[in-house]
Amino acid sequence: MELYNLLLIAVIQGITEFLPISSSGHLILLPQLTGLDDQGQVIDVAVHVGTLGAVILYFRKDAMLALGGLGRLMKGQIDTPGAFLALCLVVATLPVVVLGLIIELTGLDEAMRNIAVIGWTMLAFGLVLWWVDTRAPQTRKAPGWTLKHAAIMGMWQAIALIPGTSRSGITITGARALGYARPDAARLAMLMSIPTILASGLLLGGEVILEADLAMARDGAIAAGFAFVSALIALAVMMRLARSISFTPYVIYRVILGITLLAIAYG
Repeated sequence: MELYNLLLIAVIQGITEFLPISSSGHLILLPQLTGLDDQGQVIDVAVHVGTLGAVILYFRKDAMLALGGLGRLMKGQIDTPGAFLALCLVVATLPVVVLGLIIELTGLDEAMRNIAVIGWTMLAFGLVLWWVDTRAPQTRKAPGWTLKHAAIMGMWQAIALIPGTSRSGITITGARALGYARPDAARLAMLMSIPTILASGLLLGGEVILEADLAMARDGAIAAGFAFVSALIALAVMMRLARSISFTPYVIYRVILGITLLAIAYG
């Protein structure tokens, strides 16, 4: 794959993975609107590895806390903050894993990869985010995360399997609906992305290993590097903005893009 295409795909993935504007929607639209070849699963997995590295680095304290508690959790010991955080992340990830397997086995994933679906979800869930964000209180903080809230946010996250929804956007919406302050809602949504991206990568990883050759591995490494850098920048910008402004600018972008896509789909 040409370097320009790799750069374009990786930057789009890196920026949109954590901003509430849907990475999957943008990557599906890229070949449909530009005529470029579909990037394939090797590049898909590579850019996800890049974004995974970025979120782990940015939230390294929380990530290491959860990783350190995972061993105790596996022994049935939930007696440390790290073990409890790991449990919450597991609970929050289960709905998207189960629904993702169902969608994969039934072939619904391919049926939903079209401009009309992305247009409607981009518009509808953008407006849901705006409605919740402008009305919900900001009284809860991330350290007060509970198992119940993790399960609720996990069900919100599962909706993101519909292209154009945005995994970060819908989980932020769920956290804001529960009353979490904007920076804390974003932080929890980003932490939830770690096991979710990892699970997605493992699901596709076996197929990728079988079909990848040296050239594909090289392209994947380049794409992962570009995605890592762009995701890290996007994370830093979003977390800084979350402390001072609402999520309305992202909603405006979603509404404009959603209307445009619906005009294309039905025009």
